[in-house]
Amino acid sequence: MPRPPRIQASGATYHVNANSTFGRLLFAENDDRRCFEYRLDDVVRRYEWSLKFHCLLGTHYHLLVTTPEPNLAAGMQRLNGMHAQAFNSRHGQFGGLVRDRYHTELVETDAHLLAVIRYIALNPVRAGLCARPADWRWSSYAALIGWAAPPPFLDVESVLKLFSPDPAVARTSLRA
Repeated sequence: MPRPPRIQASGATYHVNANSTFGRLLFAENDDRRCFEYRLDDVVRRYEWSLKFHCLLGTHYHLLVTTPEPNLAAGMQRLNGMHAQAFNSRHGQFGGLVRDRYHTELVETDAHLLAVIRYIALNPVRAGLCARPADWRWSSYAALIGWAAPPPFLDVESVLKLFSPDPAVARTSLRA
């Protein structure tokens, strides 16, 4: 039986999580993560998304994204498809990388958005990959707090405004 279509809306914000199939790695090495970020930039621009946060681990990734049009499914299909093709070509593998479909959670309040940012930022710490969120290079956290240059696809301003109209105060609040 076919899956029901996803509910999508203009201006909706989603916490997106995609897990690998059968424990395979989505990112076997840093070049895989760099290529994914390049493709993420393409999708963010093509679909005019506002990407608030991202974090790439080994077997899964998280995105926090606002879509101006109901186009999350199209963008995710493109992102996951391009990544699977490139990953499989690079590593001599075949088949899908993402288990089932990606998971989405609608984020409807600023408080929920802040909680999701903190949850995603702590993912690599909880996985034992780093001691502090700012230490994980494959996350938006260091860029949001001003410790790293933001990638072109990251909407830093919209996140900082949730904390304070003053970016310096916002970065201090985000670090807390």
